[in-house]
Amino acid sequence: MNATPPAQRAPSGGGVALAATLSIQVYVSLTATSVAVLAPELARELGVAPRWVGVFIALLYVGAMPASLVCGGFIRRAGAIRVSQVCVALCAIGIGMVAAVPASTVALAGLAAVIIGFGYGPITPASSHVLARTTPPSRMSLVFSIKQTGVPAGAALAGALLPGLALAFGWRSAIAGVAVLGLAVLAAAQCVRAELDADRQPAAPITIAGLFAPLRVIFRHRALTELTLVSFAYAAVQVSLTTFLVVYLTEALGWTLVAAGLALTATTLGGVFGRIAWGAVADRTRHSRAVLVIIGMLAGSCAIAMALAQPEWPVAAVVVLATVFGATAIGWNGVQLAEVARQAPAGQAGAVTGAAGMVTFSGVVTGPPLFAALSAATGSYHTGFVLLAAASLGGGALLLLRSR
Repeated sequence: MNATPPAQRAPSGGGVALAATLSIQVYVSLTATSVAVLAPELARELGVAPRWVGVFIALLYVGAMPASLVCGGFIRRAGAIRVSQVCVALCAIGIGMVAAVPASTVALAGLAAVIIGFGYGPITPASSHVLARTTPPSRMSLVFSIKQTGVPAGAALAGALLPGLALAFGWRSAIAGVAVLGLAVLAAAQCVRAELDADRQPAAPITIAGLFAPLRVIFRHRALTELTLVSFAYAAVQVSLTTFLVVYLTEALGWTLVAAGLALTATTLGGVFGRIAWGAVADRTRHSRAVLVIIGMLAGSCAIAMALAQPEWPVAAVVVLATVFGATAIGWNGVQLAEVARQAPAGQAGAVTGAAGMVTFSGVVTGPPLFAALSAATGSYHTGFVLLAAASLGGGALLLLRSR
């Protein structure tokens, strides 16, 4: 008889798993994007150049990288939802520190970024662990993509709400509100923790060798290696776009902060639509790698067009371009994660996703500082978008050539 042991039995409510992981993803994305959305206001009071928000984002992912790598053992031992709750708490603490940082001690913002990163890193591996147990293989790309819409949805909320709140109450109050919201997310997650963490193994050992074992799995498996390397490039493009779009539109094209924030909202909503649409296409065609190639080529084309943008361009045209850019540069993640989960050994989706996430986050760490440095060296944000075009086209070409 092949009955599943109670501790390993998947939760019966796949919808509960998706709703819980999606809500948590929205919140951590909101905290990670808040500083980028309000960068012009923060920079003015703290006495730094707005473009150096890229350093803040890089530090955030410096914290996310090791957290993503080592979280597999903790997910197995404490449960994915419990790990996610700890992550939400870290994100709330970090963004609360940003709200309180004095102008004379800007370095504290860097520490806050690392703390947010510690919370951000394990969220995707934890959700992959839950969803891999509750999702039929034929729907994995779509379900993972829907869950990953939490990333652009959180950024869209930040772009839509925070500029107005900052103008009305000040940027510190707006960011403090994000920290308080974390308490509600924690409470909601507790309601489903017992069901979704039913497979946790409290006695599971956590060893140094075990923490690094998923990396060995990735680099011994050609398909996982290629998917991970492409995620490095695509992630650099995605986060650079959401980090610098508001600054680019306000400083290079002369837009107002509110208009630029709404453009970011359009971009991220495009990402929401793109993630769902690309996930559905990947499931229907069963050619996830081909979908990822197409995404890279389209995103590269959008980056070239954005590099050519001028202040006299119609606002509507730029918004449409940014929306399509978001649908591609932000839309890839669910398809890639589902494919990684498919390729991972049985029961190791969370751990392998976490190890792949470390490489993905290293792309994020590399992208925004390079964008900022190149823009500073040339005196133009336009050249930063040329860099994003090269990364997108290069990633798509890698998958295309290796497939052939």
